[in-house]
Amino acid sequence: MITLYGFGPGFGLPEKSPYVTKTEVQLKLAGLAYRKLTATPDASPKGQLPFIDDDGERIADSTYIRAHAEWKYSVDLDEGLNEQERASAWAIERMLENHLGPAVIYGRWLIPENFNKGPAHFVDAAPEAARPALRADMLAKVTAALRAQGVARHAPDEVVELGVRSLSALALFLGDKPCLMGAQPCGVDATAFGLLAGLLTPFFDSPLRRQAEQFDTLTAYVDRMMTRFYPEFPWAGVAQAAALEPA
Repeated sequence: MITLYGFGPGFGLPEKSPYVTKTEVQLKLAGLAYRKLTATPDASPKGQLPFIDDDGERIADSTYIRAHAEWKYSVDLDEGLNEQERASAWAIERMLENHLGPAVIYGRWLIPENFNKGPAHFVDAAPEAARPALRADMLAKVTAALRAQGVARHAPDEVVELGVRSLSALALFLGDKPCLMGAQPCGVDATAFGLLAGLLTPFFDSPLRRQAEQFDTLTAYVDRMMTRFYPEFPWAGVAQAAALEPA
């Protein structure tokens, strides 16, 4: 039995982390039985979530989890795609994870209001007196990582500009297709869905989220994917976000 370790539900999402969502959706696409437990990143072999335990073998990082599942269980999440389509799917995934992903994380962590209502509560289980220092250390580490990646070196409006370019490219590629590569979801759809839902959740307000809401095809895509993979989850999406905006 595969055990998937993630952060758990929150922030208006069935899973707080877009990358855990990616892996969970890929396990569902593969038709593999699994159970899901919560964990902290320091429990992971690579110090990050997600990771899985598959009969005693621990694999971390969503890309390598997918590779392990496809190899061990003889599944192909890109079945039906030709070589060019597989290359396109990989290029789109890299754009999403290495470009849009940091912009989404920036909005959660480096906008103070969002940090205070969201990630700051990751340390709530610690003694109250220790929480301020833990929060400061956690924020400093994420800020340093985003600066090393490059996104935190930009002005806030530049972060939004770059994020919108990725959203525009994704929307153009999706077009009127139900899924990114055609009629059925494949591996890259799990990545796109996780990041887009993480951006569009009404729990966090950000300039990039408000820009993302203007891409009707992308918001409809997230709605479809949420209904398909998390039918039990009361996804609010753009409709509730609009209702919460001040008049």
